Amino acid sequence: MPTLSLDETANCACGAVSLRIEGPVLSMLVCSCLDCRKATGTGHSAVILMSTDAVEISGDVKGHTRKAASGSEITRNFCPECGTPLFARTARAPLLALIPAGLFDNPDWFAPRQAIFSRTHLQWDTLNEALPQYDTYRDTGGF
Repeated sequence: MPTLSLDETANCACGAVSLRIEGPVLSMLVCSCLDCRKATGTGHSAVILMSTDAVEISGDVKGHTRKAASGSEITRNFCPECGTPLFARTARAPLLALIPAGLFDNPDWFAPRQAIFSRTHLQWDTLNEALPQYDTYRDTGGF
């Protein structure tokens, strides 16, 4: 499958923060780890991975750092005014930005290629059965 390249802008709910995304998408996935479930308030997160140099942030953001299911620290950044989740970064992959697909107004291009942390996936949260699932990360150890 050809690499998807994005040229998109996304905004938080109140408009105080915008993200300009320009460049190739490195991966698209869903994650069912407890941290992602708590961050989204649902059964999984839907994430695109971009190089940090492909993401331009306008406006003030606030971050919260904690230890993730991987054992690495993850910092989830959000709008301090409205609380919209904007992006995350992990110590295990510091040059990647994890961006929620739902942040974009029309993310019809989102097509996850894997489901990670399936060991904690909730039965009521239905995923495409053809989607490759991994107990933690895929066998190569990366996203």
